[in-house]
Amino acid sequence: MPRFFWVFLIAVVAVATTAPGRAQAPAAAGGNMLVYVGTYTTGAKSKGIYVSRLDTEAGKLSPAELAAESASPSFLAVHPTERFLYAVNETNTFGGRATGAVSAFAIDRTTGMLKALGQQSSEGPGPAHLSVDRDGRNVLVANYGGGSVVVLPIKKDGGLNSGSSFVQHTGHSVNPQRQKEPHAHSITTDPSGRFVYAADLGLDLILIYQLDGRKGLLKLNEPPSAHVEPGAGPRHFSVHPSGLFGYVINEINCTVTAFTRDPNGGGLKELQTISALPPKVAMQQGFSGAELEVHPSGRFLYTSIRGHNSIALFSIDQNTGKLTYVENQPTQGNTPRGFGIDPQGRYLLAGNQNSDSVVVFRIDGQTGKLTATGSKIDVGAPVCIKFVK
Repeated sequence: MPRFFWVFLIAVVAVATTAPGRAQAPAAAGGNMLVYVGTYTTGAKSKGIYVSRLDTEAGKLSPAELAAESASPSFLAVHPTERFLYAVNETNTFGGRATGAVSAFAIDRTTGMLKALGQQSSEGPGPAHLSVDRDGRNVLVANYGGGSVVVLPIKKDGGLNSGSSFVQHTGHSVNPQRQKEPHAHSITTDPSGRFVYAADLGLDLILIYQLDGRKGLLKLNEPPSAHVEPGAGPRHFSVHPSGLFGYVINEINCTVTAFTRDPNGGGLKELQTISALPPKVAMQQGFSGAELEVHPSGRFLYTSIRGHNSIALFSIDQNTGKLTYVENQPTQGNTPRGFGIDPQGRYLLAGNQNSDSVVVFRIDGQTGKLTATGSKIDVGAPVCIKFVK
């Protein structure tokens, strides 16, 4: 076939895929990683969940595009098959009841767009966090406003059934402004899929449950919980890849508590509590801990600090689980509520909620230190960042 025909055909395809008014995928930019950003839609700059593409060689993000309209889809979770995505709708009313919602979406891996698969009640107001269990059978939800947790079984098509297990937390802790009632702030499974950890800011507890994944049922474990310092306010919890340690960012006093973990019984024993602020920086009004994530290698731990507007880095002793402070890296924006580390552990993407931006940092594989790549995109009120291959 004549060469000029191929040139003409390529030109036609290029025009067709860039025609105005047509939904387009984000520019690939040589990468193969989709990046989804959950947001608050209470302002004018966001309408739902946004998608970008990360060039894993250059460390550059393509401009964000709206993947699906949704009401304040603040926190996201991706199904293990990467076929489905779930989002809490952080509201206080749904279907005429005092509850939030959880939305299910199918992922188009070619375009990055999301197809709505329906919603279910979160069975409590103000859902703030969710995760998918190891085997992809259930979505687990933490309701901050209601101080409760719920299990929503996943249908074969990726949609959600109504709650199969609900637990209402009770009690309070020492801070009368923040802890006069329970506030379940995160819910996470361990690597085995047998245990579930729910950090409750209002109780200063990490509640521990056993999960029957096939039936979608939660049962309080024995031991049933682990304490943090009174008034600390545990927010997000993560289990080390080895399963031997656990870590929680304490929102109210900007500390991290490390635990040793019994992989057979699920119990946690406090190992250490360390500040997430630089050594010479005192705790101030307006500072608060937000996100926490262990690097895929298990060698580093990162936390975000709002107000101080930084990511704190700790190295992890692989034998003991103990943390050593390394540095705080400014996030180049205000209020880094959430961040995400790509599955290969090469990049950290920080979402600056009050600056409406997502900033890319390269991770040094030897030291864990962060260096900005110079890539920054606009996203209204970003909260959570998740990756899909």
